[in-house]
Amino acid sequence: MTEPLIRIHNLEYTYPAGKEGIPALRGVNLTVAEGEYLAIIGANGSGKSTLARHLNALLIPTRGDVWVNGWNTRDPARTRDIRRTVGMVFQVPDNQIVATVVEDDVAFGPENLGVPDEELPVRVAQALAAVGLSAQAQRASHLLSAGQKQRLAIAAALAMRPRCLVLDEGTAMLDPVGKAQLLEILRRLHQSGTTIITVTHTMSEAAEANRVVVLAEGKVAKEGPPAEVFSEANALRALGLDLPPVSHLAHLVAERLAGFPTGVLNLDEFADQASAALQEQSRQTEDLTDRTPPPEERTLSSPRSRGSQAPWIELEDVRFTYFRGTPLEATALRGVSLEVWPGETVALIGPTGSGKSTLLQHLNGLLRPQTGRVQVFDRELSDPRTDIRPIRQRVGLVFQQPELQLFERYAGDDVAFGPLNYGLSLDEARERVRNAMEIVGLPFEEFKDRLTLTLSGGERRRLALAGVLALEPEVLALDEPTAGLDPRGRSDLLAQLKQWRERGERAIILTTHNMDDVAALADRACVLVDGQIVRTGPTREVFGDSDFLLQHGLGLPTATQVVRALAKRRCAIPANLLTLEEVAEAIVRLAHARI
Repeated sequence: MTEPLIRIHNLEYTYPAGKEGIPALRGVNLTVAEGEYLAIIGANGSGKSTLARHLNALLIPTRGDVWVNGWNTRDPARTRDIRRTVGMVFQVPDNQIVATVVEDDVAFGPENLGVPDEELPVRVAQALAAVGLSAQAQRASHLLSAGQKQRLAIAAALAMRPRCLVLDEGTAMLDPVGKAQLLEILRRLHQSGTTIITVTHTMSEAAEANRVVVLAEGKVAKEGPPAEVFSEANALRALGLDLPPVSHLAHLVAERLAGFPTGVLNLDEFADQASAALQEQSRQTEDLTDRTPPPEERTLSSPRSRGSQAPWIELEDVRFTYFRGTPLEATALRGVSLEVWPGETVALIGPTGSGKSTLLQHLNGLLRPQTGRVQVFDRELSDPRTDIRPIRQRVGLVFQQPELQLFERYAGDDVAFGPLNYGLSLDEARERVRNAMEIVGLPFEEFKDRLTLTLSGGERRRLALAGVLALEPEVLALDEPTAGLDPRGRSDLLAQLKQWRERGERAIILTTHNMDDVAALADRACVLVDGQIVRTGPTREVFGDSDFLLQHGLGLPTATQVVRALAKRRCAIPANLLTLEEVAEAIVRLAHARI
């Protein structure tokens, strides 16, 4: 019998904290065969990242053993061999970027492994080309956007040419094009014999694997082929997970259309099944399509009809360049104009490096416009004399990398910092902290005394959001708010944001690469390309022009992808559907029309 590449036996790991520590893994047993494609899924805090860090000896078991290619990770003499065998892409790319220039960072690992000088530039060039960073080879690493940094981390791992590649949320910060490119790279590597292990909260990515392992509370709760694991929808949801979007859509249709298959994992498979039920055989279908009312559109009144209301935020011809006048100069914004009205939810979408995060940081004065005008409520942020402090209480900003804004030792203290700093009493601050932590799914009594450094990536994102919510801001500026969240956390956050949107309590401005989030939440979408807003309008209208989005390197909501796939199969279905619920409703209507 062939020895597995990785063998894990009774693995336990406890993070040192307090007297007893915090157990993260509780007896994991797992093998990974050479050339396997494995996905590890689980809720935030289930132990996924901790398990991944054991695979190349970054962590050593508290109890139990991990063998890689027959070497025990406890043996320090084999650490170099293990890390040569297993390449790692971290959840936070900054944690593994070591060089000041992009191509030097990619060369660092192979150079330390003794790759010959003549081979080194070839490996670097191939790795950068694979992730779409060839044009950035000479750029300073710290000036890359978060998505570009993630691509750089992946390139550095690819240049090592490991037998096994481990990715911890490797696509979380990538735009749709970058994500599709990476998945294609993983497919090619797998086909050539590389073992792939991906830790992910994206169920559609997990469905690409040969085998799925589900972690819960530090233990393996379930494992098997994707079709088997995702066949148990209720069991997954009980663990804080969900189905791939297309599988979820199949279940929505099957609830009202007897006999529709639910074991669907990918778009083409769903479209084939749906088209079989929706073949255009008579004018009945066409007539029904004509009579089907258009999807309900939530629209805000136009600026002309808002009466005495004024926009809360106004940007006019805002331009910003990092390191102006130096060799590191990089222009991020090129004349951006934007208005945000009370109670409105606006999504800023665009490819990696298009200026979304830079624009967001202008809204509470973290960055000041070099030219142009930014007015927030009644304050002109373009004026260096303007006191920013009141604005930062009214405009709450959650960073793309939440660990950058966590600094207190204990979770509860971190959330309390803002309210206490603005003069609230201890009792008032405690109540706000409790409410904010409950909203983001971090129960106050359970998490208030947790060390922030022991939280998982998803839990840190929730905590950072709680720290902003505790200020009760009128404007929420969210940079990739659902990246790193498990399916339940994403669903809960979107539900809370929808409540605020419907009540008109807050204006919400978010950047995201997740087009399903935009479809579910945003009143208006603004498309940024190369530092400019190239299109803005109601979300349904913007997403209705799918060719435009694809042309500019953006993805499509799952609903739009399904509609396009059905249209190619000559199914008469409305073209402007935004959500899976709308698609399911349309399919069921059309199917019933022929009965």
